Amino acid sequence: MNKLIARFLKDESGATAIEYGLIAALISVGIIAGATSLGGSINNTFNKLGGTMTNAAPK
Repeated sequence: MNKLIARFLKDESGATAIEYGLIAALISVGIIAGATSLGGSINNTFNKLGGTMTNAAPK
């Protein structure tokens, strides 16, 4: 029984999986934040372009 507990305490595979999960979560948060801020800028650009094209359309 003591060997089983000692082996369980030395096993670090779960800790590694948690670290990878935290890294993936951090990268996801960065991507979401970047896409959110960039999305507003792209939306404004397309709105300006659409307005310019509407005003330039032949009547």
